[in-house]
Amino acid sequence: MLYSFLKFWIGLSLKIFCPHIFINKPDVLKTEGPLLIASNHPNSFLDAIILDVLFQKPIWSLARGDAFKKKAFAKILQRLNMLPVFRTREGVENLEHNYTTFAACKELFQRKGLVLIFSEGLCENEWHLRPLKKGTARLAISTWQDGIPLKVLPVGINYSSFEKFGKNVFINFGTMITMQHINLRDSDGRMHLAFNQQLQNELQNLVFEISAKDKAEQKRKLSFSVPLYLQLLLLLPAAIGLIINAPFYLLVKTFVKKRVKETGHFDSVMLGVLALVYPIFVLLISFILFAITSNGYSFFAILIFPVTAWAYSYLKKKTL
Repeated sequence: MLYSFLKFWIGLSLKIFCPHIFINKPDVLKTEGPLLIASNHPNSFLDAIILDVLFQKPIWSLARGDAFKKKAFAKILQRLNMLPVFRTREGVENLEHNYTTFAACKELFQRKGLVLIFSEGLCENEWHLRPLKKGTARLAISTWQDGIPLKVLPVGINYSSFEKFGKNVFINFGTMITMQHINLRDSDGRMHLAFNQQLQNELQNLVFEISAKDKAEQKRKLSFSVPLYLQLLLLLPAAIGLIINAPFYLLVKTFVKKRVKETGHFDSVMLGVLALVYPIFVLLISFILFAITSNGYSFFAILIFPVTAWAYSYLKKKTL
C-alpha cells in the first residue's frame, strides 16, 4: 500500500521536477518478469524512483546496505520494495548478508518479479559509464544456474543536469541478455567476465559520454526544443509560476544544500523534500488566502501553484 501510494504521488511530482522524460523503447515498460534491470547510476536514488514510476509492474531495488542499519528504518525501506546490498567499504563482515538478499531476489524472480540493480556500484554525477562491479553478473548467473529463465535488461539513464530544477531525462533500453548468451559450463571467473563484457558493451551504447566542460555537446545531446505554439501558450502561466513558487523553492534549496553532505544526493533529496513539503505549502497558502478574503475561490491555489510550476519547468532552459 505504501509503495503504491508513493509511486502515484512521486509520479505526479516528477511531472514538475522532470517534465521531459524521453524513452527510446516505451514498450519495454510493459515487460513481464523474471527481469533484472541493470542500470548505470548517475543520480542517487532518483534513478530508482524514475524507473519505479515508469515501469507498469512493481520493482524491487537493491540499495546500499548501510541505509538498513537501523531496524525501524530497514522495515520502512523493505515496505518500499528495497533490499540491502553491502559493499566492502561498509564492512567485510556484512558481505555475507548479500547471500540473503540474492536469495530474496531469486524468490522474486520465481514469482516473475522485477529487480533493479546499479551495476556500477557507486553513484557519480557524470555523463560517463564507469567499470562494472561483479554483483550483477553473480546474481544473474546464479539465477540461471538455478534454472530460472531470467532476462537482464541494460538501461542507460542520462540527465540534462544534476542540480537544476526541471530537467530532461533520457532513458535508453538496450538488448536483453539471457542465459543463452553465456556458457554456463565455463568457470565462474570466465562467466562473470563474459557477462560483464556483454553488459558493458550494451551500456556503452546507452549512456551518454560527455565531458563536464563540453557545454556544446551537453546542449546537443541533452536539450529539447519546445514547439513555438506551446511556448506562446505556456509563457504567461510559466511567468506566474516562477513568481509565486520561486521563494518557496529557494528556501527549500538552501535548506537541502546545507544538510546534504554526500556528493550526488542533492537532486534526490530535493525531490523527496519537495514532494513532501510542497503540498503542505500550497494548502497553507490556500487557507491563508481564505482567512483573509473569506472567498472560496482561494482554494483554486491548490491547482494554480502546481500547474504554473509545471508550466515554468516545462519551458525553462535545461542545460548550460
